[in-house]
Amino acid sequence: MVKLLWDQTGQRRYETGVDQGVLYIPTNGVYGPGSGVAWNGLTTVTESPTGAESNPIYADNMKYLDLISTEWFGCTIEAYTYPDEFVQCDGSLVPSAGVYIGQQNRKAFGLSYRTRIGNDLNGTDYGYKLHLVYGAIAAPSEKAYATINDSPEAITLSWEITTTPIQVTTLVGGVTPKPTALLTIDSTKVNPANLAALEAALYGTGGTDARLPLPDEVIGMFAGSIVTATPTQPTFASPTITIPAVTGVQYRRADTNAVVAAGPVTVGTTSGDKLVIYAVPAVGYAFPANVDDDWMYTRT
Repeated sequence: MVKLLWDQTGQRRYETGVDQGVLYIPTNGVYGPGSGVAWNGLTTVTESPTGAESNPIYADNMKYLDLISTEWFGCTIEAYTYPDEFVQCDGSLVPSAGVYIGQQNRKAFGLSYRTRIGNDLNGTDYGYKLHLVYGAIAAPSEKAYATINDSPEAITLSWEITTTPIQVTTLVGGVTPKPTALLTIDSTKVNPANLAALEAALYGTGGTDARLPLPDEVIGMFAGSIVTATPTQPTFASPTITIPAVTGVQYRRADTNAVVAAGPVTVGTTSGDKLVIYAVPAVGYAFPANVDDDWMYTRT
């Protein structure tokens, strides 16, 4: 038997800060390579889950049971600025550079950001958490423009975010999780190599573009050890691309994000048609830091 002790050295932990925000614009529900862009000026992300409310049921003159409502993830984003790509998520169209048409449809997006974990020994260098948000929609926001005076302040922009959960098919403890819009990864509790593979996907590398892996892929990244796989560029003899079979590499069409099996793929129907093929690591695999993972083909 062990007696409980409190506030031991190295166990006085806390969370603080927010940085390394990344916006991801999906295509057909997939946040593929090139979908990520750095979000500068991010100041606050306030997570505000809703639901999970008790609905008591009574029988036999007593409380019989509690039915719990579905939980939804939402948050508030505050920042001094935002990426140009976020304009479409904020309800604007851009007919030409610098011209914005407001009150338009709002595009869904993904988001990742990092918060720090500190303790009494290492301060805020102890670790961090990665927060991955899917299926987000930004509500119209208020912007208060005020005259410049002797105490000037930068305007803080704010957006209320709601989300639509996406499916998770990976079994956890023999149970299929409910759809989710949020994954959180604690750097102090996961394998550093697996974490590095996730960060290479989230932030890109010298040869690969940033993307937001879907929950099943993220879960798979931490299921075991990571194996390195190097994608082979598909060959091309117009109008046919030949997809190679490479262990640990999955090839997709950029126009539909559909997985393409090894074998022939036809580019369009007329001369000048283009098709981009990109590669992503299969579950349990990661690409080297400086390797090309997308290729454009033009029909002659």
